Amino acid sequence: MTAQTHALDPVRQERFAERMVEVLNDSCLGYLCSLGHRTGLFDVLAGLPASTGERIARAAGLDERYVREWLGGMTVGGFVEYDPEGGTYWLPPEHAASLARAAGPENMASFSQNLALLGIVEDEVLECFHKGGGVPYSSYPRFQGLQAEETARVYDAALVNAIVPLAPGLPERLREGIDVLDVGTGQGHAVILLAEAFAASRFHGVDISETGVAAARDEAARLGLGNARFDVSDSAGLSGSYDLITAFDVIHDLARPARTLSAIADALRDDGVFLMGDIAASSKLEENLDHPMGPALYTFSVFYCMTVSLGEGGAGLGTVWGRQTALRMLADAGFGEVDVRQVEGDILNVYYVARKAH
Repeated sequence: MTAQTHALDPVRQERFAERMVEVLNDSCLGYLCSLGHRTGLFDVLAGLPASTGERIARAAGLDERYVREWLGGMTVGGFVEYDPEGGTYWLPPEHAASLARAAGPENMASFSQNLALLGIVEDEVLECFHKGGGVPYSSYPRFQGLQAEETARVYDAALVNAIVPLAPGLPERLREGIDVLDVGTGQGHAVILLAEAFAASRFHGVDISETGVAAARDEAARLGLGNARFDVSDSAGLSGSYDLITAFDVIHDLARPARTLSAIADALRDDGVFLMGDIAASSKLEENLDHPMGPALYTFSVFYCMTVSLGEGGAGLGTVWGRQTALRMLADAGFGEVDVRQVEGDILNVYYVARKAH
């Protein structure tokens, strides 16, 4: 059987060649965006009028030569405007609204930090393409901190006032005082926000990361939160009983997601609520074609979500975990009533409000 041949369409070829140039340029701009976020240059530019490179570097406390070259990339990339007569650079406020820390959940420059992290593990992922298996969690040295920053952008703005109210009556119950468990708590930011907002409730965060749990304990102690505690624990082996269990952007990464969901159902009291935030995508590829973050979702699955799960001998759900798979697995775990909700401004996540079948 011979391969089917087609006549080359020169117009289509040229268009795709142009697309590849865009991909290369935009990928490089992503790295410059990461540097702009980590150095604070976007924040400095957002607070300055049109300024010279020297003034910008001085305001940021950075080396002028590096800042000048970075500004060049930001200028040709259309992020920063440049006046050659005055030698000044200016960040339009419309651009700062997606780049500066003050933008909160709208700050996309923060997300670009992950690009360098993915590059670190490329050789290991390449080996997995040939041999199967996965990349261990230990290969991602900055993941815990980056994840904490990402979730903080969303949850600082929306967790208490927009996400928790997705479950009818939940804010009132939290104010009265209930027992809450956060699965895959990371550095505990969600727990800390909730413990501050609902002083009468008791919060428990669990995670397999010792460094994450240590950071969470330190933050809770610094804030004097006596109603928040954290433990190193495997989410597939939960103990105790709770009125509310939360899991934010974690279930699809787990080696044993089905077992964890069953353990959550067992630990949830009869009138309890399971609030799960996870990928806002479909389990079907054809339904993700117009997803605004589609390429990013599949890339992060290859480089992190899927491969870390496979590295632990797990399911490796990756982007197979979408709304359809999530609903099926929740039903299999014993949840009979599930509402799927979204929060305005959060394009990456959907929220599942689940209660046990009776």
